Amino acid sequence: MNLTLVEWVWLDASETMTLAELSRCCGMGTADLEELIDYSALVPLAPLQAAPQESAFSAEWVAPLRTAGKLRQDFDLDMFSVALLLGHLNRIEALERQVRSLQAQLPAYDLG
Repeated sequence: MNLTLVEWVWLDASETMTLAELSRCCGMGTADLEELIDYSALVPLAPLQAAPQESAFSAEWVAPLRTAGKLRQDFDLDMFSVALLLGHLNRIEALERQVRSLQAQLPAYDLG
């Protein structure tokens, strides 16, 4: 029997990460992520204080980038299409958060 050790890290959306860490977490290459930055689809928070030439990114980007990367492979998309897709995924997530917030404000409705 082969035992494989796996390291799990709980993803906290308030954390920041470098481009290399983001690349490792989302499964996309750094060149692809830099292209998304060029298209303004991926927006860095600010340059890191320790290394001003390297930008920091919110960990919130991991989930949408993973989804966009999977769809890119499934449908053989170019990076410009992935940039558009990423914008739509972020918009859908924001709208879903708004719907959940509005639903939480409604009084409970009993169907029975």
